[in-house]
Amino acid sequence: MQINDFRVDHRLKELTEHRTVVLPIACYQTTIKQNIHGFIPLHWHEEFQFVRILKGDCIFQINEDKIAVREGEGLFINSGCLHMATDQSDSGCVYICLNVAPSFVLSQELYTSYVSPYIQATNVPYLRLNSKELWAKSILDSMMKIHQLISQNPPYYEIDISLQLTIIWKSLIMNGVQLEYEQAEMVKSKRIKQMLNWIHEHYAEKILLEDIARAGQLSRSECCRYFKRGLKTTPLNYVTDYRIQKSLILLQQSDANVTEVAYQVGFNSTSYFIDKFRSTMGMTPLVYKKYKNEGSRLLI
Repeated sequence: MQINDFRVDHRLKELTEHRTVVLPIACYQTTIKQNIHGFIPLHWHEEFQFVRILKGDCIFQINEDKIAVREGEGLFINSGCLHMATDQSDSGCVYICLNVAPSFVLSQELYTSYVSPYIQATNVPYLRLNSKELWAKSILDSMMKIHQLISQNPPYYEIDISLQLTIIWKSLIMNGVQLEYEQAEMVKSKRIKQMLNWIHEHYAEKILLEDIARAGQLSRSECCRYFKRGLKTTPLNYVTDYRIQKSLILLQQSDANVTEVAYQVGFNSTSYFIDKFRSTMGMTPLVYKKYKNEGSRLLI
């Protein structure tokens, strides 16, 4: 299963239903370049995410960190953490993605002691999964078994999936990370989500730096520092990038007009929209529209 039309709500929370079987999990193969955006845009979800790279290399951004992940390696991404992924050097990156509801990882009796502390910890937004380390290899192997179980659908496969999830979580705990809980980190995470939330609600309107800073209860300079540290961009550049993302869906409508789309997503100049779209997507909005309508790859 390839999720191409990646949808998030105004809070950047992913809207995709992470349930491909009767259990509250999803395990599917993703080719980054086949996504509607050409990359996996910034988002978050309540599910834990485990990733295993099958082919190529990619760059994941998780909160403030950028991590290069190569073929055969993987990642654990904690619940509620902002993340995105891009193909590195057009490698044709393909990966297995396993998303699982935290409440399903272990039984209710064990959840409080062994799962909840990891969700609350501020020093574990992600963990690298290196197959050379036994605990990580166990996770990567169990991911492939779950993917195979869902594909083949053998008798009692739901029970086998549950068993593999228990192995995965035990292996993760065996990594031995000392959990930390810093109030300042919790506040920072809350404020960046407040600012992103405000942008996603008002992107079609005129937006000033002061507006974004006010949403996060920060000064303009501190707002810029938050975006530079956490998102590797400026607040207003983020607004522009988000508007471009929103335009991609509109441009795929058969009756879409480039000028109308530009104003719908918050640009007050068609030429400026075209210029920014070209620099982001490597083609003009009109070429993108034709490319999507024809359903074929264009060489620009």
